[in-house]
Order: sequence, then structure tokens, then C-alpha cells
Amino acid sequence: MKLSVIVPSYNEEDNVSLFYDEFVKTFKSYKGEYELIFVNDGSKDNTLYELKKIVDKGKNIKVVNFSRNFGKEAAMLAGLKESSGDFVSLIDADLQQRPEVLLDMVNLLEDHLEYDCVCAYQDSRNEGKVLTFFKNCFYKLINKISDVNFVRGASDFRAFRKSVRDALLELSEVNRFTKGIFSFVGFNTFYFSYQAEERTNGTSKWSFKSLFKYAINGILSFSMVPLKIATILGGMTIIGSFIYLIVALLLKVAISTLMLFFLISFFAGVQLLMIGVISEYVRLMCDEVRKRPVYIAKEVLVSKKYKK
Repeated sequence: MKLSVIVPSYNEEDNVSLFYDEFVKTFKSYKGEYELIFVNDGSKDNTLYELKKIVDKGKNIKVVNFSRNFGKEAAMLAGLKESSGDFVSLIDADLQQRPEVLLDMVNLLEDHLEYDCVCAYQDSRNEGKVLTFFKNCFYKLINKISDVNFVRGASDFRAFRKSVRDALLELSEVNRFTKGIFSFVGFNTFYFSYQAEERTNGTSKWSFKSLFKYAINGILSFSMVPLKIATILGGMTIIGSFIYLIVALLLKVAISTLMLFFLISFFAGVQLLMIGVISEYVRLMCDEVRKRPVYIAKEVLVSKKYKK
């Protein structure tokens, strides 16, 4: 059995070599073959230089170097396309997701033929209460309005069979939300509890703004409920205005300038909000219609001892 390990890397110059050393040490006991696929996502530091050193000294190493930063979703897609193993895994380069845990996940997959995918999740996370609150709200909301189920705490840290990888590649959308895509393709998934370690070096690339944008993209990609809400609000607004008119006529209540200003402002705000929601869907549709590539690979580096 061959294992393909995909490692998205963005500004990880201090981590990629440490990750490689830890991975090689951990997987000495692995009975099958493996390949390491690093994806340099347009790093602005010396990540590419460090990856080239790994390619020179290692075996079965592949580095996909992007022409610019396209994001982690694009990096994972590139790794999937380059993978050739019977098993495929996704893991970060910062060593918060340990190679030892990955080895346990791969062994579990090999020992249990009934599972197609092993997904790592955290019962508890060392993060602020505000961020935890918003994440809980996101999972509650998206599970209510989406047709697929999202497991709270489930990460991109996974190991899965080639059949799952093939199914993932059949979904060719430009705006990718991998957590949702994994839920959409289905397959029997075992959820593996683990505790993420502290970052070895550097800081997280995910800010609150980027997480919020990512969450909105996930909601729009896997639910049409926001569009339905626009229709419902429009209908309720029309009915409410007629009720208000009838009550005002029956009670002979004059509409004050202040009330009129409030009503106009309120309805204008509702209209602009719904136009904004519709615009986001139109934006996603435009991205899909343009069919621009999800990423552009500037070069693909392969170690001399690479075995296909």
C-alpha cells in the first residue's frame, strides 16, 4: 500500500524541515511506501528554499510551487491532483497536527476496511471565548440550513482511500469549501479525537476576518436558504405594509414624518441587505462560469529518488 501525504505550506520556512524530520522518524515503522507532497502556496519567506533542500536530500518528495498565493483550499486541491497513493492524507506543516497521530489514523484505516476516511477532530480547543462562540454559531447555523451534515471540530487533517480522493476531484468548483465537500461526497467516516499541539514556530495564518470570510463562503456554497430568506422577507414586508395601511385608515392615524422616515429607511435597508445576499451568489456563479484555474503551478520539483 502506498500513502500520499499532502502538506500545504505558506510562510513555513521555520517548520517544513522540522516537519520532514519528524515525519521520516515517525514513519520508519510504516510497512508501506509513502510520498510527501509539499505545496508551496506562494510563500513570501524562504519556504521554497527550505523545500528545495528537502527535495535534494529526501526520496519520494514532490514540491508543487504556486505562482502566487492561492489559499489553502487551492493547495489541498493541487496535492490531491498530484497524489498517486492507495491512501491519501492532509496535514499541516506547523506540527500542530503530529505525524504520530497521522500514523495512527492510517493504521486504523488499514485495519478497518469498513471505513473510507478517518477525520481528526478536537473535543476542546485552546482558543478565545469569542472565537469559540462564533464557531459554535457557525456550526449550528450551517447544520440547520444545509443538506449535508457538518461535524463540529472536524478538521482538514484526514486520511482516506483513493476512492474518496477520486470523488473529491470530481467536484470541480472554483470556490472550494473542503469541509463541506468531504461531507457532500459521503463515504463511511471515522471521527478520530486528538489534541492539537502548540505551533513550533510562527503564528497562525488564519485571522478572524479570514475565518469569517471562509465561513460565509461555506454557507453560500452549501445552502440556498439565504435566497429563500430574501423571498420570505420580501413577502412579509409587503403583507406588513398593507396591514399597517389598513390599521392606520381604520384608526384614522396620521403617519408622522418620523414614522415615515423610519419605514423608508427600514425597507431600504432590507432591500440592500437582500441585494447583497443575491450579489454574493452572483459572484460565486461568475467565478464558476469564468472557469479560471483554481491555482497556477509555476513548477513541480521531484526528488531524484522519487518512485512513481
